Amino acid sequence: MMRRMLAIVAVGALLLAACAEEPTVGGPTGQTGATGGTGATGATAPTDPAACAAQVELVQPGVLTIGTDNPAYPPYFAGGETKEHPEWKFNDPYTGEGFEAAVAYEVASRLGFDRDRVVWTVAPFDQTYAPGPKAWDFAIEQISYSPKRDRAVDFSESYYDVNQALVSVKGNPITEATSIADLRTYRIATQIGTTSYDFIVEVIQPEVEPGAYNKLSDSIAALNAGQVDAIVVDLPTALYLADPFVQEVKDGVVVGQFETAAAGEYFGMTFVEGNPLRDCVNLALQQMKADGTLQAIQTEWLSEKTNVGEVPILR
Repeated sequence: MMRRMLAIVAVGALLLAACAEEPTVGGPTGQTGATGGTGATGATAPTDPAACAAQVELVQPGVLTIGTDNPAYPPYFAGGETKEHPEWKFNDPYTGEGFEAAVAYEVASRLGFDRDRVVWTVAPFDQTYAPGPKAWDFAIEQISYSPKRDRAVDFSESYYDVNQALVSVKGNPITEATSIADLRTYRIATQIGTTSYDFIVEVIQPEVEPGAYNKLSDSIAALNAGQVDAIVVDLPTALYLADPFVQEVKDGVVVGQFETAAAGEYFGMTFVEGNPLRDCVNLALQQMKADGTLQAIQTEWLSEKTNVGEVPILR
């Protein structure tokens, strides 16, 4: 299902937080330590992701449980539906194909988990940044960092710095827009609870009530039905939706992109607040950035030649 994509990406880094001090039960190698703590042994935190993860209590002992939404859209997930995991619609994350699937499996490997000890579970988007216990160790599904979300959960470092983009259809007057000011008289929509929706309200500030849908697929359907003039999504998703060979948005046009990455917007995995596994994942991400693995994954899944042409920047 994956089509050729292009996204100009730049990875930002945050400072690494040290693991906590005492070990717990249930790391990837099955090591058992004293209960009651949630981090590394001794005063010095481990610098190896697997050693760090070996001391962390997991949702399911011995396996790494990763949450993402269902359906799982390209270019973040690919490979199509499978007979082995029919519950996953559109794309099965177990294939390891797609940008986020590939990142997740590479992180899991560096944490010491073989592929057969990685379990995927459905994580509704609005639950990935909600407080409280979860049925997954971390969630990965284009969750943009924001200070408000960070008060409820813990974010990993960036694995992708992201721009937002505007998608419409050929023939709609909004496709002639050359600035943010040109967009304000149109009805623009997206999935509620996302930073894309915040961008519509806070930056575009349309004169018409923005469309707010529970699912991205609902906002896409509204655009295809002519109920809205355009939708705002992250740039890689925009390139996929408007791809003429995909036709998720019929006769789709990527009107432009917005320089939100320059303002510090990025995708991070989310964890229950205080979960020391976040620090282990940050170690893995730092290794992946340093040795070029993360860039290679981005190149493979997000930097193929686009089928929608050059995307201008709207300011």
